[in-house]
Amino acid sequence: MMNRRIRELLITILTALLTAALFVLIAGSGLLGTADGTVSDAFYQHRRAVDGRIVVIGMDQRAVDELGPMPWNRSIMADAIAYLNSDPDNRPAVIGIDTLYVGESSDPSADAYLAAVCENGGNVVVAGAATFGSDLVIDGDSFSLDRRAVLAWDEPYEALREAASVAHINAMADTDGIIRHAMLSVDVPDIGRVLSFSRMIYEKFCEAEGVTPNPEPETTNGFYYIPYATIGGGYYDNISIIDLVNGEIDPSCFAGKVVLIGPYAAGMQDEYRTSIDHAAPTYGVEIQANLIEAFREDFFPREASGRLQLLFLFFICAGMYIFFRDRKVWQAVIGWLAVCGLWLLACFLLYRSGIILHVLWVLLFVTILFVAGVAINYIRAQREKHRVENTFGHYVDPAVMKELLATGSDALELGGKMCDIAVLFVDIRGFTTMSEALDPPTVVEIINRYLTLTTECIMKNHGTLDKFVGDCTMAFWNAPIKQEDPVYLACCAAMDMVEGSKAVGEELMQRFGRTVSFGVGVNWGPAVVGNIGAPLRMDYTAIGDTVNTAARLEANAPGGKIYISRVVADALGDRAGTTSLGATIRLKGKAEGFEVLTLDALKR
Repeated sequence: MMNRRIRELLITILTALLTAALFVLIAGSGLLGTADGTVSDAFYQHRRAVDGRIVVIGMDQRAVDELGPMPWNRSIMADAIAYLNSDPDNRPAVIGIDTLYVGESSDPSADAYLAAVCENGGNVVVAGAATFGSDLVIDGDSFSLDRRAVLAWDEPYEALREAASVAHINAMADTDGIIRHAMLSVDVPDIGRVLSFSRMIYEKFCEAEGVTPNPEPETTNGFYYIPYATIGGGYYDNISIIDLVNGEIDPSCFAGKVVLIGPYAAGMQDEYRTSIDHAAPTYGVEIQANLIEAFREDFFPREASGRLQLLFLFFICAGMYIFFRDRKVWQAVIGWLAVCGLWLLACFLLYRSGIILHVLWVLLFVTILFVAGVAINYIRAQREKHRVENTFGHYVDPAVMKELLATGSDALELGGKMCDIAVLFVDIRGFTTMSEALDPPTVVEIINRYLTLTTECIMKNHGTLDKFVGDCTMAFWNAPIKQEDPVYLACCAAMDMVEGSKAVGEELMQRFGRTVSFGVGVNWGPAVVGNIGAPLRMDYTAIGDTVNTAARLEANAPGGKIYISRVVADALGDRAGTTSLGATIRLKGKAEGFEVLTLDALKR
């Protein structure tokens, strides 16, 4: 028994480790990247209030309807910037132009006008963009492939480049097409490090405010996580660039603020899906606004080590596999909810502390283990139920069977245990003589009638039918489950058998001219009870001196009589009417002085 349980425990642990390893392999392979990103985005990214210091002015559909399709003459942007800076005491802190002005245009005067306006303002940031690709990097005798090399750099025309600050506006989506990370800077050949558009604007904003900028966020391969402040439209108040050109809005409304001007209409190829809103597109200029807000708040959570998260996932999955095994449904539900709830709480608290965890991993795999565990436990319980029913169903009272199913199937294991039981033997008196005078079918009919009667009396009084040995029946009480007053139940069954045999005996007398009766013996005491035999063929039975004594009592009991031992009589007390036969009956295997009594009456 012990070796089997140790073996089962080792198998369970090994299976738990293999299952956890499989889950770690799935998580680490990237197969869950899109799903995990979606869940993590929904959990971490939430809209919050902004203070209005950052304003987006759209190159929107209204402007397109009035000015025509882009590209517009560069004097349009020059007019807008000049209007914003028209009052030196109430001008924006920074103006960011989120559109490319690469190369000279067909209108040199407009180019010069735009450059002059930017130079006069001194608060303008314009955009450049890098083209990335793979390039071979040679270092002495070694070489490597740089998959994010800057192959080209699109920068403003020379006059504008000298008149304004230049920063890159490159945006790279994750593999699922969602913008979750931003690039802090790019290394442009022959130029050097070029800051991002948002970082450059933030630093110029701090300069205008006279404050020290917050430090740059730590990056992984040049990227950092974007904690969005709001969804698309959060920084846009339906102010169009045409409102500036036509002078339809007071420029003092933008005093001391960050003003971003960029494409804000469908078809301008500047729409993205972001981690705060997968459904609706967000224009690039508003992503820049969110990045500037993040720099101001100085909150840049970083993804925790992937290896550490996989290791943690491994131990959680292995532990939960073992927990869900052989667990009741309500316990499994509580465990599942507790682990998932604690995991979400940990993700929330760590995110607030600046650490990002993969939200889906633990939730998904613990849920899989929960569902699988409940299903497997149900299947195992049904199999055990069938085993118990197949083992005990034909000789255990239904009430006892119900309790046995509720307590488990330990009784099905090969082996036994010592316990006190009440044992009953009953045999048919006169059956041998009758069987010699009747044909075999009639003999079988008669014995079946009597065995049916004894079985019904045993079941009625919640006993366990052990076996039939010819015309003899053996039963016991207080096993396989504990019972209240088992001696009384056994004696009730004995009285029912004697009373029931009278009606059957009268019927036999009328049909065959012969009758039979029962001799019954009942004893109480310790015995070994359990499955005895071999793994391929076992019987649930009881053995020991208590059983042998009950059999001796039955063997000596005349027809219609119930012989009991003194220990049985004492257990019944004043509920029974008995007659002591003293030591006049010698039982085989018993020393002299063993008292035998007849059970004459029993209070019901």
